Amino acid sequence: MKEIVNCAAYSIGHKTVDIDLDKIHEILKDPSQFVWIGLYEPSEEILERVQNEFGLHDLAVEDAHRAHQRPKIELYGDSLFIVLRTVHMVRDCHIQFGETHFFVGTNFIVVVRHGSSVAYTDVRTRCEAMPELLSKGQGFVLYAIMDFIVDMYFPVVEGLEDALEAIEDKVFKGNPSRETTEQIYQLKKDLLEVKRAVSPFIDICNRLMRFDIKYISPETQPYFRDIYDHALRINEIVDNTRELLNTALDANFSLISISQNDTSRKFAAWAAIFAVPTMVAGYYGMNFRVMPELQWTYGYPMVVIGTLCICGVLYYLFRRSGWL
Repeated sequence: MKEIVNCAAYSIGHKTVDIDLDKIHEILKDPSQFVWIGLYEPSEEILERVQNEFGLHDLAVEDAHRAHQRPKIELYGDSLFIVLRTVHMVRDCHIQFGETHFFVGTNFIVVVRHGSSVAYTDVRTRCEAMPELLSKGQGFVLYAIMDFIVDMYFPVVEGLEDALEAIEDKVFKGNPSRETTEQIYQLKKDLLEVKRAVSPFIDICNRLMRFDIKYISPETQPYFRDIYDHALRINEIVDNTRELLNTALDANFSLISISQNDTSRKFAAWAAIFAVPTMVAGYYGMNFRVMPELQWTYGYPMVVIGTLCICGVLYYLFRRSGWL
């Protein structure tokens, strides 16, 4: 995939022209236009050219090149730097994370994607189809992409909720097992990763809504409340799912313990039953010349019948008490 996905200038909500990276400084001289650049895992050389054209801060450019940053919003000189975690679910309910970095200035926005991330081509197409909103400038572009990113979390959390339901069925309708415990641990791990990624959205949106950031027009700031509400909802879903998962884990451990206790009780009951004939056989196996019933004709069958009766009574009692 090419590093420069798109580079265009917009005026009053309409796309004016695709421009070359080296000619951006000429467009920036016109305050009625803004530049929107999309990059995918750019090289150090490309980022250096972008830095020279827009006058970006060294630390922000370094972060955008290395990636693996925590979600954050920072003000560097004459530009705003924002880092967001992207997420989407692939087959087998496997979650992949990526990053998107934003440089927002007076009349420009640079979007840098890293790792597993869906392209923002559809977002650009929708924005270009709404010139009255796109005319709000780079602030609306930032909102549109952030809204797209946060909406990508909904299918993921829905998939995690489905995984929770499947685990609950295994715990309460099937046989609790160690495999189920491993699945619960993996799901807890996924939920924690999602929470770490989505929680900073709340603080970032708060700052974009409530602080006077000159790169975000006042009429654009209310749009970030919609992203804030979505992020808050996703965060609540994750918290609720984690709480239910903890309950399922406790229930799984309890059921495993109960199952082990049932097995132990069965062993104890059978041991008690077999102890009766073992005791009788041991008693009559002693080498004494004078013992009761040794000379009695019905001694042997009576001892056998008595032993079987005692064993039968014990079996009945254990069965009745639920041990067998």
